[in-house]
Amino acid sequence: MNLKFLETFVWVARLKSFSLTAEKLFTTQAAISSRIAVLEGELGVKLFLRDSRGVSLTPQGLKVLEHAEQMLDTLHVLKQSIEAPSSKVGRIRIGVMDTVIHTWLSPLVTEMMDHYPQVEIELVADTSLNLCDQLQKGFLDLVLQTDLLRQESIRSLEVASHPVGWIAASNSIYNRDYASLAELAQERIITYSKNSLPHQQVLSLMQANGVLAPRLNCVNSVSAITRLLRDGFGIGALPPVLVREELARGELTLLAIDQRPPNLQVVVSWRVGVELVEDIVQLCQRVVQRYGQKVGEDYLVLIAPQ
Repeated sequence: MNLKFLETFVWVARLKSFSLTAEKLFTTQAAISSRIAVLEGELGVKLFLRDSRGVSLTPQGLKVLEHAEQMLDTLHVLKQSIEAPSSKVGRIRIGVMDTVIHTWLSPLVTEMMDHYPQVEIELVADTSLNLCDQLQKGFLDLVLQTDLLRQESIRSLEVASHPVGWIAASNSIYNRDYASLAELAQERIITYSKNSLPHQQVLSLMQANGVLAPRLNCVNSVSAITRLLRDGFGIGALPPVLVREELARGELTLLAIDQRPPNLQVVVSWRVGVELVEDIVQLCQRVVQRYGQKVGEDYLVLIAPQ
């Protein structure tokens, strides 16, 4: 039995789409249909049902999927056991949120290039919401973002979290004492993009403290938020780790307010069965541990590797 045809079957089952599988495997939809047809002929069963809602597995297809995944996992383990990391080739597609880009992405890429010099690294920078969507559709292999995803073909692991604080330009009118969160909320608040997890957490904190309509200004770029804060355009709700240098130089100030948004999670999510992805997850854990030890718990709270 052709293992490539089994791999095609597994990806159609995961993505529930012949066209998305064709994109994932860099081939045509006709080729995908042909492989499935051959596989169905060899097994003597119908594997998929197709209707207006998409593609779904038949009862026989569900049985085949379990065994097919086991066979591909065995093949993956076999390849890993006989290949040196430096000899591995291919491509890994990684999606990264802004917070990681401005903290430990460079050390991660350095580690990847050292361990897998022949592997092509494709990086996509976007919001967590968009990255999760692209991962679920099969356009990315691994993403670093804020949400624990729950899906059969995807695994997620929280690796760390960033304390979040209220930050303002040291020479601005916003650098003063505030009696309460409600008083601070009367000022212009700058935070992450609308409907992102950090935005929702800031909004929930405000509402819990009686501020029903806070002045939240949503920006989807950490660089833009930092520039606006430095220029005195408001108070930022973001992790202080992102402005470590500005805080050290005295350009920005961490306001002394007890009520703070929850820590910003850093989650690695990946597609099951993708070549190299489990190795990259382990690299992420090692790199973030080293970065956390370097910057300290005020900037990054580590979670023990699993």
